[in-house]
Amino acid sequence: MPRSYLRIALLGSALHTMIAPALAQQAPQAAPQAADSDAPADAERAIVVIGTRKQAADIQFQSSHPISVLSEEDLRHTAVHNVAEALGLLPGVNVVNTGSSFIGGVDGASRGEGMYVAIRGLNSEYNVNLINGVNVAQGQPYSRGVQLTLLPPTGLNTIVLNKASRADMDGDAIGGTVDFRTPSAFDYSDRLHGSVTASGRLETRARTYGDSGLGGGLAAEVSSRFGPGHTIGLYVSGYYDRRTYTNSEIRGAQSAHDDGSWGYLNASNSSGAAYPGLDPERNAALTGFDAGVSSGTSRRFGGNASLDWRPDDTTRVYLRGTYAKALTEQDSTLAQFNGGTKAWILSPGTDRYVLTVPSVSVRNYFETNPETAILATAAFGGEKQFGDWKVAPEVFYSEGHNNRPNHIEASARINQSDKYTSGSKIPLGGQSVGYSDNYPVALYNQAIFNAFDNSASVLPARRAGQLTEQFSGQRKWGGRLDVSRDFGDDGVLRSIAFGAKLQTSKRDVTSRDWTTDYVANYLGHTATWAQLGLTNGTYAHTYPGLYEWSLPRFNKDALFALFRKYQFANEADGSSYNSFDTCGSLYVNNYNCGTLSGRETVSAVYATATLKTGNLEVIPGLRFEHTSIRNTYWVMAYSGGVEQPGAFASNRTSYNELLPSLFVNWRPNSTLVARGDVWFSYTRPPFFQLGGSSTARTGDDGKVTVVEGNPNLKPIRAINADASVEWNFAPAGHAMLGGYYKRLTNYLYDSGTTLLNTATSDGTNQTFVTRPLNGGSGNIYGVELQVQKTFVELPGALRGFGLGANLTRQWTSVDIGNGVIRNIQNAPDVMAQARVFYALGGFSIDAIYNYTGAYLESYNYLGQPTKWDDRWVRPVKRVDLHAGYDFGNGLKADVSVANLFNNYTYWAHIGRHSLAISDIVNSGTTGLASIKYSF
Repeated sequence: MPRSYLRIALLGSALHTMIAPALAQQAPQAAPQAADSDAPADAERAIVVIGTRKQAADIQFQSSHPISVLSEEDLRHTAVHNVAEALGLLPGVNVVNTGSSFIGGVDGASRGEGMYVAIRGLNSEYNVNLINGVNVAQGQPYSRGVQLTLLPPTGLNTIVLNKASRADMDGDAIGGTVDFRTPSAFDYSDRLHGSVTASGRLETRARTYGDSGLGGGLAAEVSSRFGPGHTIGLYVSGYYDRRTYTNSEIRGAQSAHDDGSWGYLNASNSSGAAYPGLDPERNAALTGFDAGVSSGTSRRFGGNASLDWRPDDTTRVYLRGTYAKALTEQDSTLAQFNGGTKAWILSPGTDRYVLTVPSVSVRNYFETNPETAILATAAFGGEKQFGDWKVAPEVFYSEGHNNRPNHIEASARINQSDKYTSGSKIPLGGQSVGYSDNYPVALYNQAIFNAFDNSASVLPARRAGQLTEQFSGQRKWGGRLDVSRDFGDDGVLRSIAFGAKLQTSKRDVTSRDWTTDYVANYLGHTATWAQLGLTNGTYAHTYPGLYEWSLPRFNKDALFALFRKYQFANEADGSSYNSFDTCGSLYVNNYNCGTLSGRETVSAVYATATLKTGNLEVIPGLRFEHTSIRNTYWVMAYSGGVEQPGAFASNRTSYNELLPSLFVNWRPNSTLVARGDVWFSYTRPPFFQLGGSSTARTGDDGKVTVVEGNPNLKPIRAINADASVEWNFAPAGHAMLGGYYKRLTNYLYDSGTTLLNTATSDGTNQTFVTRPLNGGSGNIYGVELQVQKTFVELPGALRGFGLGANLTRQWTSVDIGNGVIRNIQNAPDVMAQARVFYALGGFSIDAIYNYTGAYLESYNYLGQPTKWDDRWVRPVKRVDLHAGYDFGNGLKADVSVANLFNNYTYWAHIGRHSLAISDIVNSGTTGLASIKYSF
């Protein structure tokens, strides 16, 4: 028997052993279902509003496959920034603060909000995201993941997480399928329904820096049923919100990666080689780091609309649309303590060489990371009943964009060197970085402190700016037809269903870059940021309570004006300077080399049946998907090692996937269900990996590295198994215990904003070609526990108390290439929540404790041959509070506080067991108050 199937069998056997006693105990009892559950048996597919946690638990219990549901009450009782953070309330979901868009790493995390979700140990690109059943377009340039920051937790009243894929669902979901649902007019009992919600927001970390940290929003919805017999329903909603933030940021790991600001404390020679016998992870330390603020605003607006016609019980026609747009401004100003100069001096009387930093460079750095994100969906369809047959056609469209339209950066440094400036580092000697409660602390002298504290008027400006313009988008359209027949309750065969789906998408990515010359070379003399008018006051402290020197407040409008002035200007001596430098020296290559377009067509057919005998339900299914991808990209040309004008080229890739599935449900009574599921799924590689634009960069040594796509990449395939038992215990209790297993092959991993999982081969004329390759196999095991209980049996006011908790424990391993085994990225070993709540007489209060264990974020971050240098994220602990009151007559008020005890938001470190080389973000506490009037 293959090992993967053996593991599935063992998992099923273990779960059977755990749940069999419970099943036997419950079988004789036939307690009726809760009377307030009016959801249909197929509600996991219906577009319905789930208002309460009790309704959400009922929908989860009734589902034919494993799901988790977030109700409108869950979304209202939290101070989350967006739906990514809302999904973190569900078991098995890890909210990730950064990813592989145009902005990643600590820069992305410093916005202080969740961006993506990893489900059951797998990154966002392993998930399918739906809005009202429509596949949302994937606007990310380097990933199939969907950035969820632009979707607020308002307007999307129910979120359903499908943990398994049936035959009638898209097969490219190894992690899960997330369905965000908006209501229709038929979801409300009143013929006219509406609401208005106003909210205010406060972020405390901004107040620490003297900024306002204020924000707020307004949302409204209205629905009406009209026409003959009130058979036509119209629902419209809209929202606008604004967030302002100023967060603290420390870049230690990134400084080590970008500037080499690290070294071994004890070395075996004067070159700094690791001392044998010492753990290199614990022997490594920073020699410099960056620290400062990430500030900005996020504005989101959009809305949803649906038009439904239901002339009789056998006919439904609908037109649904959603639109969301987010405009984010992010400015980062950082003090840089650069210890790039390192030496190792023999310790007297030993054979060890000790790390010392003879001198340091004091610098300031400024960058913007603006983002424009758009996501829109539309669907027109319906269903018609013809006796026992049902026909459901649909056509759909989706569009998504993630653009960084004007990223600009500039720096100033004490040792700036150009035609008119000859700066030097400040002497130090000894170690340059110490630690306080695991935070890096600069071991500076007075000269270094003075340079930091007066940096705007002391440090010479470097360049007039470097500008990057990046745009990425996808348009997706298609149609589907689902046909089913109901055979009634007499025989074993209860129903059959089959259908087809055709989906086509178009991707476009462009990236262009301009780098100006040194400022002094344009002006004919040295100038500081203050002299150039690039600053406007200061922050009193770079990192309050840790780094007490002041930090300039940067004037980015003045920087853009300076950049535009010199973007195409000559130097002071009359010589020309070509600022266009996307990837080469020729204009045509710089303009086109970052351009990629692709078209993908996926055609699918499926068939499934429902068999039932006694209390046992069996749902076998089979799905086939054919994918055809064509990429067009720019290829750089070289002759004798000299760059030549390139040209557009294209390649094709196709995949054929047969995806069987089997779902088994046993319901011995109305309060208990046991499930066992096995299904096959896959994930296609991102467009950029399959046919990425061929780019080239020349290093200081004159060697050229060419990066290109690989059309021969295989899809990541998975065999999935799931087993669970759910119990609705009286009164007002719900519990779930489950386990899952995934066997992966052809693994591809995310290593940042470049091509992934690469192997390098030496080309001709000192040109190196880098292409992405598939890795090996991997395994994911997990156990999930979920429980909720309201103590309605207690007397008096005590009957409003309740408890809830969920726990996920998982184990992951994967071959990332050449037999190297690692944990899977963004997969914590432990995720847990505990909730205490009270609701009675219109008053409600919730206290939620969230815990996310440590997880591996990226592999071999510093490129060390012994591979100790994986990048890990520290466990995150957070306490959130909520209080609300229903005043009656449609008026409700809610107040929520997230991260009550001001824990760090993000802490990534190099090496699993060392915090010496870390990136850290503190975004403080967030408070949200809202008032809603419904009519």
